[in-house]
Amino acid sequence: MNIMNHKITLAAFDFDGTITAKDTFVEIIRFSKGTLRCYAGFLLFSPMLVAMKLKLYPNGKVKQQIFSFFFKGMKLTEFNKICESFAYRSVACNAHIIKYIEQHQKYGNKIVIISASVENWLRPFAAKLGISDVIGTKLETDENGILTGKFASANCYGQEKVNRLLEKFPDRNDYYLIAYGDSCGDRELLAFADKRVLIK
Repeated sequence: MNIMNHKITLAAFDFDGTITAKDTFVEIIRFSKGTLRCYAGFLLFSPMLVAMKLKLYPNGKVKQQIFSFFFKGMKLTEFNKICESFAYRSVACNAHIIKYIEQHQKYGNKIVIISASVENWLRPFAAKLGISDVIGTKLETDENGILTGKFASANCYGQEKVNRLLEKFPDRNDYYLIAYGDSCGDRELLAFADKRVLIK
């Protein structure tokens, strides 16, 4: 619903744990590499993951190193095919959040998915829902279209969500922002919104 006649309504949805029932970073690794290799890899990084939980090591650096371990050296075209298959076959979503999305679509509101997940698997999932605007973590490739294992943007988490939202929608006075999120990674975005919906 458009809250104010002179403004558009922009609904910003977190992805993992909000639209989806599970963390898709873990799930796409399991989907593409198999359960055994997935868990073996995460076990290898367990000391770093513990340090991250204790806020002794940055979230984005841990995530990038795990991503590099599993996908560095893969062709971008191959990775994108995995992302499309993953989005269309393997991502379970929260039905009550889909209803929120459908309601915003019914009223003609602008919708954006904004997530720390990688844009390559966010986009095909968003397309399934009829959403064209996606903001996520970007991947770096070399001149031959091979994944370097590094991110081409900051991890889209915390304050970075606000920063990236303002890059895409810079005229803040032109829209009424409704933000949906479920975790500490959404705290800054929720605080930035005119209306916030905390998913529990």
